[in-house]
Amino acid sequence: MTSISRLAFLLAAPTLLPVSAWAIEPESIDFLGLQLTPTLTLGETYDDNFRELENDEDASWVTQISPGLELLAEDRNSAYRLTYKGNSEIYHDASDASNTDHIVKLESILEFSARQRLKLEAGYRKIEEVNSTAVSGENDKYHSTSIGGLYSFGSQQALNRIDLGASYEELRYDNSDGINADEERDTSAFSATWLHRLGGATYALLEARHTDYDYLIPASPRNSTNDALLLGATWEATAKTTGKLRAGYEKKDFDDSSREDLNSPMWEIGIDWSPRTYSKFSLTARRAFDEGDDGSDAIKSTSTQLSWGHGWTERITSTLSFGLTREDYEGQAREDEITSAGLALTYKMRRWLDIEVGYRYRDNDSSAANESFQRNVYLISLTGSL
Repeated sequence: MTSISRLAFLLAAPTLLPVSAWAIEPESIDFLGLQLTPTLTLGETYDDNFRELENDEDASWVTQISPGLELLAEDRNSAYRLTYKGNSEIYHDASDASNTDHIVKLESILEFSARQRLKLEAGYRKIEEVNSTAVSGENDKYHSTSIGGLYSFGSQQALNRIDLGASYEELRYDNSDGINADEERDTSAFSATWLHRLGGATYALLEARHTDYDYLIPASPRNSTNDALLLGATWEATAKTTGKLRAGYEKKDFDDSSREDLNSPMWEIGIDWSPRTYSKFSLTARRAFDEGDDGSDAIKSTSTQLSWGHGWTERITSTLSFGLTREDYEGQAREDEITSAGLALTYKMRRWLDIEVGYRYRDNDSSAANESFQRNVYLISLTGSL
């Protein structure tokens, strides 16, 4: 596989776990010399607490219609992908919760030479969130636009390589009467990573990050900058094991001198282990500062998730997941401990058609009044393509 074909393959590959070969295998059609791949998912869900409330829970059957479209193009030195994902949810027992989301993303990979590559990405999202909303009974509505890029200097087999990244995002809320106006912000981020090849496909790395949060409310006390310095490694030790590890320290400095600056150890871990070609275990873990919510200065989030995808036959596969998250609300005496679990069974009826049944569970044990809840979601869906 040539270098640019490999990059085009990465653009086309889905990012969801488990192994993509267990999902439908859509065939693309030629559209003006481009590869066009449409998909459609139809689902029915029963959600017993879709607002994630401690008391007076709302339950409903939900019909989901999710069309998708991918347009892929490549030539000798570049690859481009345009994707669209829509998701319409019809809440049969709560019409105010019904919503439609739209996500559009444009990605490209440009290879100037064996030592220089540039990845670019631009996106637009228009979203309505039903759970844990600012105002009870009203969806949080927002849209965001983003653009970013990553420049790499150094060949894939070089002893040393440098990656320089930059991104910018605007977040705007569409609720009336100023709801969530304090959440609107512009975010600028920069990163620099030095990778040193230890052998084979194993690299040590040193990474620096800088993120600036600029809220639209004049002189917002939440304006801040985050800086992090991380050491780590990426590897493909064998055909069975791949991993990424970063660990270091993060500091959050507020523009408002009356607010206490925050600092904490930080880490990001992602490890995949495939003892068999039809079975994969995935471990992800993260600790970092997220932007504050419900009046907090910031949220220190520590999460770990383990998933197992297994192919029982050529047609029947399963995915089992379990996760733990702790959220410390800085500036408040609030701690949330979130437990999540899920099970999905997929039957590959045809190359182009999957049937899935599943169950998801979420439990939030909060020290704050009226913030604890339990949620159960049962679903069945059909995903089809050409």
